[in-house]
Amino acid sequence: MRVLVSAYACEPGKSSEPAVGWNWVRQIARFNEVWVVTRANNRQPIEAALAKDPIPGIHFVYFDLPAWARCWKRYGYNVRPYYYLWQLGVYFVVRRLHRHVVFELVHHVTFVNYWMPSFLAMLPVPFVLGPVGGGESAPRGFWWSFSSRGKIYEVLRNLARSLGQLDPFVRLAARRSIVALASTEQTAEKLKRLGCRSVSVLSQVAVAPDEICEFPDSIGYRGSRFRVVSVGRFLHWKGFELGVRAFARIKKRFPASEYWLIGDGPERKKLEALSRKLGLADSVRFLGSLPRTEVLKKMAACDVLMNPSLHDSGSYVCAEAMALGLPVICLDVGGPALQVTEETGIKVLATSPEQVIADLARAMSQLAGDPIVRERLGKSGWKRVRESLMWDKKGDLISAMYSQAIPPVRGLQ
Repeated sequence: MRVLVSAYACEPGKSSEPAVGWNWVRQIARFNEVWVVTRANNRQPIEAALAKDPIPGIHFVYFDLPAWARCWKRYGYNVRPYYYLWQLGVYFVVRRLHRHVVFELVHHVTFVNYWMPSFLAMLPVPFVLGPVGGGESAPRGFWWSFSSRGKIYEVLRNLARSLGQLDPFVRLAARRSIVALASTEQTAEKLKRLGCRSVSVLSQVAVAPDEICEFPDSIGYRGSRFRVVSVGRFLHWKGFELGVRAFARIKKRFPASEYWLIGDGPERKKLEALSRKLGLADSVRFLGSLPRTEVLKKMAACDVLMNPSLHDSGSYVCAEAMALGLPVICLDVGGPALQVTEETGIKVLATSPEQVIADLARAMSQLAGDPIVRERLGKSGWKRVRESLMWDKKGDLISAMYSQAIPPVRGLQ
């Protein structure tokens, strides 16, 4: 089919949303002729990647707003208004293109956010939404532990989400979709309330074949020190403070253990101060932001990934850790809860900060004291990635979904 993909974030060699956009585009192009509309500043890395590894049947359409608006977007809180206007501008670009190409399907991929609109749903073409997230919320019992900055963030996020759900264009996109894909059960419920006719749950993250081919050799014994690693931006809702406090509880029993934190962000100084206060300055290592290849190398040198995020719709790092043969400790919420099973890690309920800290410490203690369990969980995780969390598997699912969804719509036309 001739498929138009909306991928605001789309960049090879990255993680998070840019990786979602790039990899979904590659998978859709395996079975269809694809036109991808994305931002102009993604052009250089995309063209460099295509020069090394061409993708047949794919065409990129680059679009950005005027220079004054791009400068405005550099302030983080203006990204979403910019995106809203970008989506509106893209509609007029694509409407003209549609007269010549005559698209058979439109698929919105990024932003992976259910409460922001896609104006491309207004085209007279079957429309697929997602996978999108954003329906997850930090449990109320954790709010008191957030910094003032964190509390303000959560209030504004909830307000923005509530206003977004009232946006007629958001509701139009939901109701126009022939299929809506949600990255979590929480988002699926939100989409149903917006009027989506058909909603399925499908994680937006996966692992590429070249990220798993050499990993079996790393499974098992990794050294004399027990190392726990967490990866991500240092934001209040990522839960790293819970991780540091939990690690402090096992340090006395396992004095050779270390906790590596990879990333950066506004909570870093607070986390560093907490580590010093708890007497962990020598065992909690802040490695800063690293290139993705370095992140994977550091993770491979560790024994366990701990991901204490409170409302993450995707979480690439859990899939990457399992591909490396690491067992995962995470909260039983959001995207990580879908990726991690009892066979591949330990999921902790999120009732209160004190309960989570105690349960995270208990999980770390169990894995630190039993390398056989670590190896069993790690191998099961590696197997799960190969069986269901590879990008080609996602492509197969999307191709099957297109085949099932489109013929009935064509019949109506």
